Amino acid sequence: MKNEAKSIDISSKKLLSLRDAQDALAAGANRVLICENCVVTPSARDFLAQHNIALAANGKAKSAAPAAYGESAAAPASIAKAAGNGASQNRPAPNPRLFFTPEAEAIKKEICAVGRKLWMRQFVDGNGGNISYRIGPNEVICTPTLVSKYDLTPEDLSLVDLEGNQIAGTKPRTSEIFLHLEIYKAVPEAKSAVHCHPPHATAYAITGKVPPNLVIPEFEVFIGKVAISPYETPGTAAFAQTVLPFVKQHNTVLLSNHGIVCWADTVTHAEWYAEVLETYCWTLMLAAQLGAPISHISEQQGSDLLAIKKKLGLPDIRFDTSRMKECQLSDLEVPGSIALTPTPCDGCTGKPSESDLEMLVKSVTDAVMNTLGASR
Repeated sequence: MKNEAKSIDISSKKLLSLRDAQDALAAGANRVLICENCVVTPSARDFLAQHNIALAANGKAKSAAPAAYGESAAAPASIAKAAGNGASQNRPAPNPRLFFTPEAEAIKKEICAVGRKLWMRQFVDGNGGNISYRIGPNEVICTPTLVSKYDLTPEDLSLVDLEGNQIAGTKPRTSEIFLHLEIYKAVPEAKSAVHCHPPHATAYAITGKVPPNLVIPEFEVFIGKVAISPYETPGTAAFAQTVLPFVKQHNTVLLSNHGIVCWADTVTHAEWYAEVLETYCWTLMLAAQLGAPISHISEQQGSDLLAIKKKLGLPDIRFDTSRMKECQLSDLEVPGSIALTPTPCDGCTGKPSESDLEMLVKSVTDAVMNTLGASR
């Protein structure tokens, strides 16, 4: 059934900008009335064409479609899908108008601010990393592909549904959005996700190690046990699904040979968790270089921190008594250790021979006898 025609009259304006086009969509218009000599910016024309909004001057229809797309104006193929085509039977059709609400505008600014923080802290390089926020039951605002997080502007962001179909925005969405979407579908309370590549945390991820627990209280409360997911090619469905065994009981996951992903109730809080994890990993590495034992928080004190965490409503696998022993709050790993098993030297098997063991026993026995003889 065809929707009833609704027009927006801006014939008093000499210029139709992208903002005017976005306002028309937000108002539910499918036609914009302009004056005969109105100048339509390329971005506004592309936007109107993508959303099937017609232009009319003096009652005559004008094409909103550009004669040809330039590289910067190319529309993503997925944007041509009608809203709702990719929606699940259990979810409502996505609403592109959410992208232009005051709430969305505030979220866009927060995403851009967090993107700049990630770049300034060297958690991302080039166009790496991605950020998203679930603004509706089937709508997610996300960063675009091939844009540095330092350079992000609200106009760069996109709106997708939970199947990854882009329904608003002039730049193609990030290719890794499916990682975020799997988290949102598995964890209803997740509102935002941040994926980045902080160097010290990623150092753990590329050695297959996770940082130990019960060393610094802030880490225990906000992060706690960290999971590590297996490697898959970024951007694929298999990659997105690697986090599924962990996201319900962890808010932070190391991605093998890749980086990290954190989720939270706000964009800023998800970025905070990335900061906490990175600083913790960095501190452990510095402490390991001092050559002295690292003191641990006691098991009882660890239980007190877990109680605080539970009050904050943060997830932790240690709350699940069916999977974790009550006393198993800390790890057996040496704090700060990221070393792999040493490779044996040429001609060595890595295991002591029987003659080596005999020589070791003899030397220890001789040392003990000499000590006893000297004390007589």
